[in-house]
Amino acid sequence: MEEIEGIIMNILLIVVAIIAIILLFTGGFVQSLNFLLWVGIVLLILAVIVWLVRMMTGSRGV
Repeated sequence: MEEIEGIIMNILLIVVAIIAIILLFTGGFVQSLNFLLWVGIVLLILAVIVWLVRMMTGSRGV
């Protein structure tokens, strides 16, 4: 009976470790995606500003 309990505890420990690793990677991906989202928003704002300046000055060059 003690052997079975030891095996079950080892399996539970492995499952908990795998879940912890998955959550660790998921958290890292979410943080990096959040950062990239903000970078995209800033670039979009810069593009709109440049477009508005070109429209106001009449500059059509690329």
